[in-house]
Amino acid sequence: MIKKTLLAAAVICSASNIALADSLVIGAPMPSFADKWMSYLFEGVNEFDDKHADVEIKMTDANEDPSKMLNDVDNFIDAGVNSLLVVPTDVAIVKPISKKANRAGIPLVIVNRLPSEKTMRKVDAYVGSESIQAGIIQGESVAGMLDGKQGNVAILLGALGHEAQIQRTAGNKKVFEKYSNIKVVAEQEGRWDRAKALQIVEDLLQAHPEINVIVANNDEMAIGALLAARKAGKTDADMIISGVDATPDALEYLGSGLDSTVFQSARGQGYGGAEIAYKLAMGQKVQKMNWIDFELVAEDRKMEYLMKYAAKQ
Repeated sequence: MIKKTLLAAAVICSASNIALADSLVIGAPMPSFADKWMSYLFEGVNEFDDKHADVEIKMTDANEDPSKMLNDVDNFIDAGVNSLLVVPTDVAIVKPISKKANRAGIPLVIVNRLPSEKTMRKVDAYVGSESIQAGIIQGESVAGMLDGKQGNVAILLGALGHEAQIQRTAGNKKVFEKYSNIKVVAEQEGRWDRAKALQIVEDLLQAHPEINVIVANNDEMAIGALLAARKAGKTDADMIISGVDATPDALEYLGSGLDSTVFQSARGQGYGGAEIAYKLAMGQKVQKMNWIDFELVAEDRKMEYLMKYAAKQ
């Protein structure tokens, strides 16, 4: 196999060089190499690449900059890649990416961040998890832990407008509206970030001392919330805190401040996305929508999921 490189767009090889290569090349513009959860997705991509000697997957880092991602896409198209595998910086960028890919006749796979139904008509395949299900699973776990007691909920939102932020929150509310003992008293944008969530929850607990449940759109914000609750003198018995993703960091806190999380297989999405992009590059037919299921993880399943990471999921 050609050795994989995480290359800058400026040094992507020429189209003629790719045409002469003895393997397929998949261009994979990614939003950020610094994102912890995404790093597990990249591992899934790398795992698929390592298992297939006839393909090379080249990832680039957009540093969360949409214009950089569009430039990476242009460079991959100019280089004549056989397919594109993209985790977009945001869902709005999928439209111009799809136009570029369609014009060049290059198959396009979007992973993790689901664009609109209209935009999906111009995308060959999507691989991800159905975000509303994560919110529903998370909400039901909280309702079960409350067991009829009053729940005054703060919801920590991911970056506003992201499909995961919208749908996970919608799933939470779909559950909570069924229970008369559960009331959402605050919602704030934490942008998926632990430090930002810590600051937000410190302020929320002062403004709303009645809050006893914090539901976060992802684990990093949930960890920030539990650290803020500890700083405020709240015990684990005082608060119910739930996240999404079941990252290794979150699993370490499970049962010690974090009450539940919902497993989203980053590695599964990365591997599945790479597999679909590979099949399209080979000219094979694939399903349009490819779902990776969510799973509830409570303290009694902590070791099971830690072992998934130890075994590289």
